[in-house]
Amino acid sequence: MTTNKIALVTGGSRGIGKDIALSLAKKGTDVIITYHSQQTEAESVVTQLKDLGRKAAALRLNTADTSTFDAFYTKLTSVLKNTFETDHFDFLINNAGTSHTSPIATQTEEEFDQMYAIHLKGVFFLTQKMLPLLNNAGRVINMSSAVARISYPGVSAYSIMKGGMDVFTRNLAAELGPRGITVNSIAPGAVFGGGAMTDTPEMRAFAAQISALGRIALPDDIGGIAAFLCSEDARWINGQRIEATGGVGL
Repeated sequence: MTTNKIALVTGGSRGIGKDIALSLAKKGTDVIITYHSQQTEAESVVTQLKDLGRKAAALRLNTADTSTFDAFYTKLTSVLKNTFETDHFDFLINNAGTSHTSPIATQTEEEFDQMYAIHLKGVFFLTQKMLPLLNNAGRVINMSSAVARISYPGVSAYSIMKGGMDVFTRNLAAELGPRGITVNSIAPGAVFGGGAMTDTPEMRAFAAQISALGRIALPDDIGGIAAFLCSEDARWINGQRIEATGGVGL
């Protein structure tokens, strides 16, 4: 049986998820990533993880469709057994998601439901499904957002879901405490570079202007935070929202 720690990172084919996976691998963690449609990119990440000397795999998963979770569970248990020589993993990083901007006046119910399915319902029930496979003394990390604290026009639906994720994080930390599992959320600001966020020169200029550090954020500003929260040095951090915005809204 393997003694290496194993992480499951959803949405790990690009952006923040990719950097989280690579950051964990650099710390000696084996990694399973999920992807929705970017199979080629996911396979490239797996190659990079293996080049770092880690065991790695990529599995397809639509985190917005809870009806697929049973089949994903079966695939995951098979990969754990055949690739990682174990039946459990240690770190669950609920990263998969997308961005969405729409004023309340034009927000459609379909778009709202999609945000709910991706950022709240899917995370809740995927976590529930993964609990039997998660080792005691493990970690759960949820991705929140700066907009759960700072208000901007056009992000009401998205911010509602991310605010709910912070509440879920605190409650899950209380429930999993008896198992020694810590649960925290990371709340990035605008992060550019391979992710789902709209990336334009205007958006980059705006993000740099409102940051106290005077620049935009890149995925490698976030990945190391997740790796730290999975380390023994972070074992006493629990139920917290870690904001990573470069000083937006101070």
